[in-house]
Amino acid sequence: MRILFCATQQKALPWVEGLRRALPGADVQEWQPGAPAADHAVVWAPPQQFLDEQPVLKGIFNIGAGVDALLKLKLPPQAKLVRIDDGGMAVQMAEFVCHALIRHFRELDGYEDDVQHGAWSYRRPRERSEFPVGIMGLGVLGERVCQAVQQFEFPVRGWSRTRKQVAGVQCFAGPEEFDDFLSGTRVLVCLLPLTPETEGVMNRRTLSRLLPGGFVINVARGAHLVEDDLRALLDSGQLAGAALDVFRTEPLPEGHPFWRHPKVTITPHTSARTLRSESIAQIVGKIHALERGEPVAGVVDLKRGY
Repeated sequence: MRILFCATQQKALPWVEGLRRALPGADVQEWQPGAPAADHAVVWAPPQQFLDEQPVLKGIFNIGAGVDALLKLKLPPQAKLVRIDDGGMAVQMAEFVCHALIRHFRELDGYEDDVQHGAWSYRRPRERSEFPVGIMGLGVLGERVCQAVQQFEFPVRGWSRTRKQVAGVQCFAGPEEFDDFLSGTRVLVCLLPLTPETEGVMNRRTLSRLLPGGFVINVARGAHLVEDDLRALLDSGQLAGAALDVFRTEPLPEGHPFWRHPKVTITPHTSARTLRSESIAQIVGKIHALERGEPVAGVVDLKRGY
């Protein structure tokens, strides 16, 4: 069995060595142009040249949860595109979202500002019941975030494109229930996959439907958000703030309004990073299952985009 590793912005050697240890009988190499045909590929944002040169791949294993970049490429028709189910990202995502949620709910940003100005201040405690958290996207990461948020006793709502059932979560599904989901949400968390249907899903119309003083947490993809619409709603006071980890252009360009916006907290696309050892173990298990002709979790439906 021959496996090629091809990933931009990743150090190849640790991945190649890890895959070799986990698959001692396989020939694992970093891709170089003109490499011989392989059975499987482990990738992150590979160039089209790589896929053109590997027309007989049986499996393409993406080392991140999002596959939107791959779906823009021409893939070998017989290859299964497989995403990581977790790879250690779910608990990180839950940590990040809960931190952003609690920082806003407890007004810790306001206290930090007061301290910077030498002010010893108090704020009236808020009621959790008045801060329903709406989570868009109820896949592996979304369900883990739902569970974490529930531990802090916030009301939790969830929306997905197809019907899901999550314990303790009021679930909504499909476009016909989307507005009802938004209108009962004060803190909106985006964990959707990026597809043509979800691009720009957070725009002036949808964000305006949130409860007054809404707060936005985006940890999915920058293209889910219409940035100018968010900024206008923040400046008007209709929305209270936003915690943004992803952006349409990354790194965020110098001079972008979000850098210094008083109601926006930004982080450099770091809410959940792939953990190499956990990801390799998961990918190896999926390769073995595919080779045995068994069902493989995480196979992407190319028409739906996830």
